[in-house]
Amino acid sequence: MGVVADQIQELKDREEKILQMGGEKAVEKQKSKPGKMTARERMDCLFDPETFREIDMFVTHRCVNFGMEKVEIPSDGVVTGHGLVNGRHIFAYAQDFTARAGSLGEMHAKKICKVMDMALKAGVPCVGLNDSGGARIQEGVDALSGYGQIFYRNSIASGAIPQISAIMGPTAGGAVYSPAMTDFIFMVKDTSYMFITGPEVIKSVTGEEITFEDLGGAMTHNEKSGVAHFACENDEDTLNQIKTLLGYLPSNNMEEPPVVNTGDDPKRTDPALDEIIPDSPNQSYDVKDIISSIVDNGEFFEPHEHYAKNIIVCFARMNGRTIGIIANQPNVLAGCLDMDASDKATRFIRFCDAFNIPMLTIADVPGYLPGSQQEWGGIIRHGAKLLWCYSEATVPKLLLVTRKDYGGSYLAMCSKDLGADMAIAWPSAQIAVMGAAGAANIIHRKEIKSADDPVEKRKEKIEEYDDLFSNPYCAASRGYIDAVIIPSETRPRLIEALEVMCSKRELRPPKKHGNIPM
Repeated sequence: MGVVADQIQELKDREEKILQMGGEKAVEKQKSKPGKMTARERMDCLFDPETFREIDMFVTHRCVNFGMEKVEIPSDGVVTGHGLVNGRHIFAYAQDFTARAGSLGEMHAKKICKVMDMALKAGVPCVGLNDSGGARIQEGVDALSGYGQIFYRNSIASGAIPQISAIMGPTAGGAVYSPAMTDFIFMVKDTSYMFITGPEVIKSVTGEEITFEDLGGAMTHNEKSGVAHFACENDEDTLNQIKTLLGYLPSNNMEEPPVVNTGDDPKRTDPALDEIIPDSPNQSYDVKDIISSIVDNGEFFEPHEHYAKNIIVCFARMNGRTIGIIANQPNVLAGCLDMDASDKATRFIRFCDAFNIPMLTIADVPGYLPGSQQEWGGIIRHGAKLLWCYSEATVPKLLLVTRKDYGGSYLAMCSKDLGADMAIAWPSAQIAVMGAAGAANIIHRKEIKSADDPVEKRKEKIEEYDDLFSNPYCAASRGYIDAVIIPSETRPRLIEALEVMCSKRELRPPKKHGNIPM
């Protein structure tokens, strides 16, 4: 063998050693839990076959404290690189729990920062697959600095490129903040968790006993805290859902979302919509049935499915174009807005606006959820976020009013005054300051009280208010509603509105940034 051949063989030998990751026992332990993969298997699953190109494979740590100079950590515990996902470029990193528990030290962080920087320069998404025991304590403040450098880049890249995090194992302490600063968080049921302080610390400080799963498991953060957006069955399901999400998104904020030929007729109508609204205004229905009817092939992708269920947010396509949908859910809390629903919608709306995704708001909302807990919890502040972000958004904004649309919540669900470009209502729409019963009680209080038959007089006044305002025509007569349509024709009418508004351009006053009521 010649010198070059020897050098090539040395390269192959070095690569082979690194590809063994933390060793056979550590790999077996990692894969002992059902559905769990190694970091390298996750990368192979995420990227299109044979497109992943690794960066910084040979990076090693520089720590000499506590005997670390004798410790080898393959690739310093994180696999980084780029490749194609559904034929489109992305950068990604995957922490390797088999290599020193995927702990983050100086060089580990530098590897992550490098792919984040490259993703931002290239204008492509960055995906982080988190599976780490946390900061590498032996490296002290260098590890803390590493986290800080990552957080800084999360902030700088926000709104410029999509950032997606998957929690595929433990993520604790400072490690939780980088995922929390990204756009979407996926968690794996039963094998991943996030928390600032673990069960042992909580028990020692407060005496409370709680399991890892109850404290910071996938369903905890999907149902209770709203920190996570998706709860997935296993590693493969997580990676497949990430690929689905990426398919709806542009690569960066300077691009339009991809247009896909879905094969669904844009002129398709659905007679079932003519009968979907119940006769009784107090009876519920599932707004997802409306969404399924009007979007391409009935397909939509729903973040935060388990959190604040009184409002729905989802991605879908209409005539092949990506659209973000925000819809009140009458099946839950009658579709009332509350603190969590306001936060959920606000986050989604700002993401859509950042990445040029047109929005459709489907309104059926009786008002804000009443109660002292909502008031003390700051419903005014939380509700103001919704008003703020709709007003701030410059992407095409469509509004469909299906039934109740009352008071401040009428405004909060993207009324014309907050910038709806096209506002469409069904004949069943009721657009008013409040419901007829409440309005009659206030306006005609004295008249009802002094009547010979107060019950009959109250009924008469309710019907009078109903005739005047519990319909879409008063709002339409003022120009607050652009068209009242037959429900079965909703899909083609919305697609026409979307197509004509897709070239919309709107400017805002020059400023550094607004001060959103957080």
